[in-house]
Amino acid sequence: MNRENSLKDIQNEIERLNYPPLLAREFVPIKDEPCKLTNGFTNLMQCCGKGNQKATFSNIDDDDDDDDKKGDEDKPPKNDGKSLRIFQWNILAQALCQGADNFVLCPEEALEWKYRQLRILEELHRNDASIYCLQEVDCFSVLKEHFQKLKFDGVFHPKPQSPCLDQEINTGPDGCAIFYDEEKFKLHDTRKINLKANENVITNQVAILCKFEGIKEKEDLGTFFVAVTHLKAKAGYEKLRQAQGRYLLQILTQEVGDAPLILTGDFNASYKEPVYKEIMKSDLLLSSTYTFLSPDRVEPPFTTWQVRGSYMGNKETCVAIDYIFFSKDHFRVKSVLDIPSESEIGQKRLPSLLYPSDHLSLVCDLEILK
Repeated sequence: MNRENSLKDIQNEIERLNYPPLLAREFVPIKDEPCKLTNGFTNLMQCCGKGNQKATFSNIDDDDDDDDKKGDEDKPPKNDGKSLRIFQWNILAQALCQGADNFVLCPEEALEWKYRQLRILEELHRNDASIYCLQEVDCFSVLKEHFQKLKFDGVFHPKPQSPCLDQEINTGPDGCAIFYDEEKFKLHDTRKINLKANENVITNQVAILCKFEGIKEKEDLGTFFVAVTHLKAKAGYEKLRQAQGRYLLQILTQEVGDAPLILTGDFNASYKEPVYKEIMKSDLLLSSTYTFLSPDRVEPPFTTWQVRGSYMGNKETCVAIDYIFFSKDHFRVKSVLDIPSESEIGQKRLPSLLYPSDHLSLVCDLEILK
């Protein structure tokens, strides 16, 4: 089975069940300089999406005849073999979304596994990535069985004490996962990491580090590393996230050295937090992919937008906490998947019938530099 046929089968089933179309997004080409954006993005930055406009870009190549582009607007650019498409996503654990997370505005139907499974697979498929980095995966066996049909293999590392196991209905612990195209890459080594707060304290958060090598001549990527992580959530844990990030950076520095590295994850930290700043200032010389959408090289206004209920009332959260970092001496950003506007997301925020997770996927094409 190829991806195109698999995606068609999924979308036909979604249409049969009369679900609305998945939240529409587009890939944006990136030049060497950051994109100059119109005031849509500025409005988003100022009021967390309340500008109601999708970010638009003025320094994208526009020499092509418009007629040549007709009919291709809805298709993602093809991965041409000279670059690496990375997909980062907190998929939202099924055991949590109907229990502890308490998404009060989300229709109940949108939280049922029958719906979410199809939507998750649709989102994974439609972006045609080479490597998928996922968090809150409590359905690894389901995803692996599906990916194997597409000649992908996967690595999974569960949390030591997953909160999913506290829910009455669960399918096991959640954790981080990496899936990769076996026809393009050889997995040389894997390190599963339990993050530490200090030398003696192991926390409940995890990471995975994989060492890959391109095995197709046209890939020409050589050896490179991909890491995925999911740091401690919630306000008040900034110092713990900093300690977890520092521990992970130490391991990455030791294992990776000066080789190409892609670090992805749900860091549960905005760009203002110490852990983000330490990552950006580390000896690994990393850049953040989605800052290339901004003329000032700042992160987008949000990667998660949710409303949760509590004893103090509903709490709305709109913030960027998910990232794809990359070795700036080894890669160049070719394109990224855009960030939708408030009106596109809808008043019920995320998750919803339009999108199965409270986090947006981040997808980019990274070109290897020689």
